[in-house]
Amino acid sequence: MPECRFCSAPLSLTFADLETSPLANSFLSEAQLRQGETFFPLHAYVCERCFLVQLEEIEAPEHIFSDYVYFSSVSDSWVQHARTYVEGAISRFGLGAGSSVVEIASNDGYLLQWFAEAGVPVLGIEPAANVAAVAEQRGIPSLVEFFGTETATRLAGEGRQADLIVGNNVLAHVPALNDFVEGLRILLAPGGTITMEFPHLLRLIEETQFDTIYHEHYSYLSLVSVEEVFGAHGLRLFDVEELRTHGGSLRIYACHADAPNEDSERLVELRAREDASGLRKVATYTAFGERVRALKREVLRFLVDAREDGKVVAGYGAAAKGVTMLNYCGVRSDLVDYVVDRSEHKQGLFMPGSRIPVHPPERVDETKPDYLLILAWNLASEIMGQMAHVTDYGTRFVTPVPHVEVHS
Repeated sequence: MPECRFCSAPLSLTFADLETSPLANSFLSEAQLRQGETFFPLHAYVCERCFLVQLEEIEAPEHIFSDYVYFSSVSDSWVQHARTYVEGAISRFGLGAGSSVVEIASNDGYLLQWFAEAGVPVLGIEPAANVAAVAEQRGIPSLVEFFGTETATRLAGEGRQADLIVGNNVLAHVPALNDFVEGLRILLAPGGTITMEFPHLLRLIEETQFDTIYHEHYSYLSLVSVEEVFGAHGLRLFDVEELRTHGGSLRIYACHADAPNEDSERLVELRAREDASGLRKVATYTAFGERVRALKREVLRFLVDAREDGKVVAGYGAAAKGVTMLNYCGVRSDLVDYVVDRSEHKQGLFMPGSRIPVHPPERVDETKPDYLLILAWNLASEIMGQMAHVTDYGTRFVTPVPHVEVHS
């Protein structure tokens, strides 16, 4: 029986069993289509003791993140999100030339570039060498390694503790959760601040966002679980923001446990709301599976009806959530002809598992499908704005979460 990665309690309660799926970023070349693929169990559990929702560590992080095809700068809205954050952080924390900012999972420098532009010293820590190389080209110093207590101890010993540690969409990607959070404590300077962004489990449950479950996301986080994990490592949350990114995220603010920061009204309110929503009750988690199965049937019903009516469906966004959606629903190219994506790193390849081809967005203009299924639905507004012209020739946008919706 698997054990909780935080408190080591046995995991026996299912949150969502999505059967099997390949790794979300294991895109295939044409030559690889003649080979087999490895599918891994995609089974999320909930810990009855600490309410951390999690996957087993089926595959080592080194096999997932060391050579990565996700580049943050591909999304214009995400880059702007990072810039807005940086401007606010500089003002709120009084950061300047004498400060130190470290971002963990710094990707291609999409965020640290704005600190550097403002004259704030930065350091990126990014395990994917191919992605870190792009950051280095932007002038962002980057360590190519996984973060944990070993890295933190070395940097702290070199006098490189951070006044601000940033981690966007990394906390959920960490299998060794205790080692990672302890590393945050070690690296954080006295009086410093940690901010972490991650998809909010409450929104995942409320909106049936099952496709945000994939092997890169080892944990699915609520304020309830994060406060417990951070508290166990001498860190304390003092503020939180609710964000629209990734279908609904939290940005938590943490400090050393003995810091004088007072709890914000936002933090107090969200604690109460999570409690009222049942995030400390097992039944809230175990009821989720049937809602997932109902949405699967809804997605399949739309795609099958569209095909039987002679309609053509294409997808937009070769995102990890799209891999989960297509594989759990059993969708192949007989129902979705192709997927388009702005990332040149994915174009010309094939979606993992479903083996649906990935093309540049211009493919939509060439083929004029009846429907454009937005698999990266968290960026639906951005995508519909960029592709607004397709409605001129009759293509209609479709979003699959929380329910299938055809946009007029």
